[in-house]
Amino acid sequence: QVRLVESGGGLVQAGGSLRLSCAASGFIFSIRAMGWYRQAPGKQRELVAAITSGGNTNYADSVKGRFTISRDNAKNTVYLQMNSLKPEDTAIYYCNVLDQGWWGQGTQVTVSS
Repeated sequence: QVRLVESGGGLVQAGGSLRLSCAASGFIFSIRAMGWYRQAPGKQRELVAAITSGGNTNYADSVKGRFTISRDNAKNTVYLQMNSLKPEDTAIYYCNVLDQGWWGQGTQVTVSS
């Protein structure tokens, strides 16, 4: 049974930082590309960052230079370090196994101005 459990969201002031974690189980984590998506109220879900099994990364233009995705295969966990947060980063953030349609329940990130 695939499980993705996100944590680390919360309320932060603009300019602050948060680190999201996604603990994965039920599949071979190390061979899967992973991604973080987000969905703001009234907007479509968008891919924020992705990391391949080999550690190559890709980012949405809106977060380049501010967010960093990483993974720890020994812990079956993918992370999203978010720095210099802006109010427009406010959204529910979801962990995803790319190309598999497996999603976590999401964690709320709220950035106040």
